[in-house]
Amino acid sequence: MIMQLEQIAKSFGGRTLFENVNFRLEEYDRLALVGANGAGKTTLLRIVSGQEDADAGRVVLAKGAHLGYLEQEAIEMADRAIFDEVMSSQVEIVEAERRLHALEAELGENPTEQQLAAAGRARDAYENLGGYTIESKVRAVMFGLGFKEGDLSRSTSEFSGGWQMRIALAKLLVRNPEVLLLDEPTNHLDLESVKWLEGFLRGYAGSIVVVSHDRDFMDNMVDRVAEIENGAVSLYKGNYSSYLKARDERIERLKVERKQQLEEIARLEAFVEKFRYKATKAKQAQDRARKAEKLKEELVAVPEERKTVHFNFKQPERTGDEVVIARGLTKRYGDHTVYDGVDFKMYRGDKIALVGPNGAGKSTLLKMVAGQLAPDAGTIAYGTKVSKTYYAQHQLDQLHPGNTVFEELDRVAPGWTISQVRSLLGAFLFHGDDVEKKVGVLSGGEKGRLALAKMLVAPRPLLCLDEPTNHLDISSADVLEQALQHFEGTILLITHDRHLIRGVANRIVEVVDGKITDYAGDYDYYLEKTGQIEAASAAPSAPSGAGKPSPAAKRDQASAPSSPSGYKSKEQKRREAEARNRAYAASKMQRKRIAELDKQLERDNARMAELLDMLADPSFYVNEDATSDVVAEHAKLKARIAAAEEEWFELNEEVEQEVARQQEGL
Repeated sequence: MIMQLEQIAKSFGGRTLFENVNFRLEEYDRLALVGANGAGKTTLLRIVSGQEDADAGRVVLAKGAHLGYLEQEAIEMADRAIFDEVMSSQVEIVEAERRLHALEAELGENPTEQQLAAAGRARDAYENLGGYTIESKVRAVMFGLGFKEGDLSRSTSEFSGGWQMRIALAKLLVRNPEVLLLDEPTNHLDLESVKWLEGFLRGYAGSIVVVSHDRDFMDNMVDRVAEIENGAVSLYKGNYSSYLKARDERIERLKVERKQQLEEIARLEAFVEKFRYKATKAKQAQDRARKAEKLKEELVAVPEERKTVHFNFKQPERTGDEVVIARGLTKRYGDHTVYDGVDFKMYRGDKIALVGPNGAGKSTLLKMVAGQLAPDAGTIAYGTKVSKTYYAQHQLDQLHPGNTVFEELDRVAPGWTISQVRSLLGAFLFHGDDVEKKVGVLSGGEKGRLALAKMLVAPRPLLCLDEPTNHLDISSADVLEQALQHFEGTILLITHDRHLIRGVANRIVEVVDGKITDYAGDYDYYLEKTGQIEAASAAPSAPSGAGKPSPAAKRDQASAPSSPSGYKSKEQKRREAEARNRAYAASKMQRKRIAELDKQLERDNARMAELLDMLADPSFYVNEDATSDVVAEHAKLKARIAAAEEEWFELNEEVEQEVARQQEGL
């Protein structure tokens, strides 16, 4: 045991965030802390870190263990070179180095034995603390987080808030505490840095508690999940996806248990009502009345259904087939050439994710396409009826400080009802009195969420989005993803959120060293083509649109040569590519049916939940005709879901077998 929470409770005013929180953190645990926005995740982290006091209970830390806490905001650091700032977190090493240098300076030409011994002990202490390797460790961490060698001597004050968060994260990782507490550590990282952080944390020699909205990050890193809901903390084994499955199963069990309790209460109360005035049955009636009251006290609480927000977002004006035509783009910053004569095209319906290492030029390309940055040479032309929207965290100048949050959205939503405006604001975490806040007092994250909501009221045909999910919780990110999936225009996107890329992108453009490589397929297709996953693992285990060609791919499919992949001979690569193409073509009908079944199961399961709610309500049984209809529908729907699930599994197996068969035929 490295840390234990005992009977922790916290309230604000009359609202209880959580109470009776008890759990242990074992050595090398990787724990995700999840819950709805406002559930108390950050508050619990602050209590554990000692930044805030609990109303009751205590946090017990193993002897000699140290905590390190990365907050979302409020980063303070000295105005000095960032390398020195990160090194300053190594207090013991810095002090040991100072002592060693002082003792060595005292040695002179004829040192005494005592002086030599003292200097030797100081050298040993410095070495044992890792002093001789600390500089290389600092560089490795900072390079992993996206800094370049030339950045290390720059002052901290030269960097934006997002980059200062990276500096704070570097200080924490280098300090190497036994327990890491990380509050949204990926918010200010790009995709490559997120991948590096995942690997670093998987191998970290300590325990980690993380709050994050990045599902892939949690899936790849954590082994336990603690959920805060209704004032309690529930623990689940496994990663985030395992938690979601286990949570749904737990809720279904609780629903069944509650339904049985309610049925028993109704049966007992019916007996009491019928026999309470009959002398021969009075005692039994009293016994059953007491039992019914006890059952009511022990009634199982079922977590509230997580509301899914659905909007019929207004679609943009239809554009011409060609949306962006860029030729010979050149862009330099001083002596550094980012692009030199690059061509780039976008077609109507393209949903392009820009990927590549930090500093490769993704944001530069996005800004040039969005009209925020002029190229030094080359041209950018836009198709018929193309207008564009650029979204980035720091591009929030169009918000009006004097408006309330409600007024700011309402002014761009003519014809919307008050309820519709409030619903969209609620989807982006503005609840209750939040909608009456003045825009001028909002935090940067709140302004970003409001700007996103405004963009979705009436989106333009070309959306250029730079890290749109920063400061969104998972439910709000789902609202954004839904909107972008159904968007009929064209999208150019940079994000570190791989779930969003998988859900939205139908074309991946990789930017490396000023060169762009186009992959006319989704994110898994890109990973396969670049050798980041094995070809066999790209076969769908769940419907996700894997391998779906983009509009550009459909035009070029007939004439485009096969792209080799892997690290084998050219002939072997060609045969493997042909095998994958044959597998893709052979399983086309199965994958289409899988997608249809996925939608059907979503609808049927939603209806099944409604029916179970009806059947759990004792008052529902008053109308016998209505009850019999619902019972019949329940039975029919249950059989339909079972048949659909069976077909879904069989089709997925056929797809996987086809991929394997084609591979074996090489």
